[in-house]
Amino acid sequence: MYKDAILVRGAKVHNLKNIDVDIPLGKIVAIAGVSGSGKSSLALGVLYAEGSRRYLEALSTYTRRRITQSEKANVESVQYVPAALALHQRPNVPNIRSTFGTSTELLNSLRLLYSRCGSYICPNGHILKPSLNVAREIELECDVCGERFYGLGAEEYAFNSDGACPNCSGTGIERVIDDSTLVPNENKTLEEGAVESWNMFGINWMYHVAGELGVRVDVPFKDLSDKEKEIVYKGPSVKRYINIPSKNGKLFELNAEYRNAHRAVEEALKNAKTEKGLTRINKYLKIRECSQCHGTRLNKRANSTLLGGINISQACQMTLEDIVKWIPNVINNLPKEMQDMANNIAEEFMDNAKILLDLGLSYISLDRPSNTLSTGELQRVQLARTLRNPTTGVLYVLDEPSIGLHPANVEGLIKVMNRLIEDGNSIILVDHDVRILRIADYLIELGPSAGSNGGKIIAEGTIDEINKNKESLISGFLSNEEKIIIRKKSDKNSIFKNGSIDISTCQIHNVKPMDISFPKGKLTVVSGVSGSGKTTLLLESLYPAVKSLINDENIPNNIKSIDAKNINKIELIDSVPIGKNVRSTVSTYSGVLDDLRKIFAKLDSSIERNLKASDFSYNTGSLRCPSCNGTGTISMDVQFLPDVEITCPDCNGLRYSDEAGEIMLGHLSISDIMALTIDEAIDELSNIEDESIDPLLKRAINKLAKLSNLGLGYLTIGESTPSLSGGEAQRLKLASEIGKSQRNSIFIFDEPSIGLHPLDVKVLLNVFQTLIDDGATIIVIEHDLDIIANADYIIDIGIDDKHMGGEILAKGTLEDILNSKDSLTANYLNEINL
Repeated sequence: MYKDAILVRGAKVHNLKNIDVDIPLGKIVAIAGVSGSGKSSLALGVLYAEGSRRYLEALSTYTRRRITQSEKANVESVQYVPAALALHQRPNVPNIRSTFGTSTELLNSLRLLYSRCGSYICPNGHILKPSLNVAREIELECDVCGERFYGLGAEEYAFNSDGACPNCSGTGIERVIDDSTLVPNENKTLEEGAVESWNMFGINWMYHVAGELGVRVDVPFKDLSDKEKEIVYKGPSVKRYINIPSKNGKLFELNAEYRNAHRAVEEALKNAKTEKGLTRINKYLKIRECSQCHGTRLNKRANSTLLGGINISQACQMTLEDIVKWIPNVINNLPKEMQDMANNIAEEFMDNAKILLDLGLSYISLDRPSNTLSTGELQRVQLARTLRNPTTGVLYVLDEPSIGLHPANVEGLIKVMNRLIEDGNSIILVDHDVRILRIADYLIELGPSAGSNGGKIIAEGTIDEINKNKESLISGFLSNEEKIIIRKKSDKNSIFKNGSIDISTCQIHNVKPMDISFPKGKLTVVSGVSGSGKTTLLLESLYPAVKSLINDENIPNNIKSIDAKNINKIELIDSVPIGKNVRSTVSTYSGVLDDLRKIFAKLDSSIERNLKASDFSYNTGSLRCPSCNGTGTISMDVQFLPDVEITCPDCNGLRYSDEAGEIMLGHLSISDIMALTIDEAIDELSNIEDESIDPLLKRAINKLAKLSNLGLGYLTIGESTPSLSGGEAQRLKLASEIGKSQRNSIFIFDEPSIGLHPLDVKVLLNVFQTLIDDGATIIVIEHDLDIIANADYIIDIGIDDKHMGGEILAKGTLEDILNSKDSLTANYLNEINL
């Protein structure tokens, strides 16, 4: 009998409070709630974990050993859960070899099309007509010179394989020595150490050899002749006898081989064995387009085949929208006997491309490096890859699919989700975007707050039923009754009263040149559809340009001019996870553990045991748990079952040994404190009275209070930082800045609303106001309409009708944007309760 719901009973994953819930199948079911309320625990920790685990258990033992599996969820029972696929919140950052074409697998079809249907050039330079002989693996024969040769297989057009340019190994770039870094101060003489690469690599005496080769060593480098400079940079590797003074002042003679400034770097690079060593050398190198393949990544033969009169690199330079139009025209011009084969190849390309077009990625070219794509673009590529093959009966778990998406892009996402439901699948989505939540057939709201105070179902039902539920925290935003503007904004005439930061940029990627002014001491939001150029403007232009001004360095090549008078600090607060392993926790990152270790070291019981502050470190101290070495977890290999990561049975995940538990601050040991939430720890520490540790207690409480004011009070002190959401990571990074004077400081935030409930967004806006009151200039990349509406100044970027590049559509106050006919964002701002 067909079941119409997943039955979850007794779910206790993370902070879920033994919840029971029935989740409709064949529908879009949304899970909402404030940050830390347990949404992801239910969606990913229960539904996806059980759906994927049970499917994999049906596979052979041999196969299961080679697949990463989820462990069994902490739940009494889950019935009728389908096989599950998950789209996670943060896609992995692609490596240098990945492009839009490779990550979407569009390039696979294009390579096959060139291989089988292209016009080859014979070894003597004559163009051959397309022939079925390539597919039949028969030699081609040139009609002009009679030369016989074989065509290329699809792999021989791959820059990650046989088609790679030999000079750059298929990366399209090469690292070359930057002369300006070798002699950073041309006012110095060679005797004074002008050549930094000689100084860095332990041959600072090499100027003596240069002197023997005719270079003046007592003249400022800038005054040397071109010939002398050439000897310094690239002189021959000859030997000369020189006298070098030793430390005691005596001279010793050396038959030294000359190592010019370039060779010193090259040899150091060749011999570098560590990451630290490579970092030292990288300062002397610059990245440029490969001089042989000119950035195409391919060797000459792979790039010689023509299709429709162009080679494969030229085809990859087209946007997706243009290449979709180009391929059918090319096929129509092929010999009739080849068109069936070409259409079969093109069909897979078109099916794949259609999903990407529906998701609003028409403007991206196939050769665009994946590591230049925004989070929203990467997530849509990931979604398209998941949806490429039609499925039925699958449970799709989407973790904040609206991340990085402008409201205009959300429409394409909704279209794709509806298609999945029409095909007979089910969708569970965790999100905060009310436009996404409103299209759900059923909504489950967790709360009422976060951490130990969350994990309960406070409302569930259809959207209409949620809107009528007085317990719901999201209903006012769904019904558009909640007022969202909560801060007093500058009027139009005072926007630039504190001055401005002015920048002029060249074209980069698909973004047109821009001239922009950002008001000082205000909240500026840069909005626009995904791919329009927000990240390019702020993270690739403004941030490095101002940073170079502060450090008195050359500004990046893509910057025409930058004026940031009096700015002496710029901080980028992005959503990159904090820490690389479980040893990084909220306590270590915030510095609270340093204070706690000093506090515990001052206690009488510690002094009696001769314990120092260092002993209370769970990473290296003598009191760390010997079983897990302070990680709190133990990983066990159980062969064909998934590796089991269990809480350490000896310390119960608290990282400390039994001896640490004997040393008490009031009624709490240091391991007990690690288990508290930030808010609980503030209450407990505030009740302790001890004059000997009072200053340290106040310092610890102050640090915890900053985290609580940032809306992070629900996090446990010992929580692993790599597990934090993007929004949580951003706020934790910001904690050290709260309370300081921020005069002449710029803070750039990259989508700080990631993972934030509308109520949490209000907390974030108050944080922005605190920084502005302290003198900071805040510039934010954002799609969240609540944050956009609260900005003093808005810069709205879009993509032109031909998808040729990003450009500024509108700028000004909220009223200016709302009255703009060109602003795409204005259409959606007009729909909310301002």
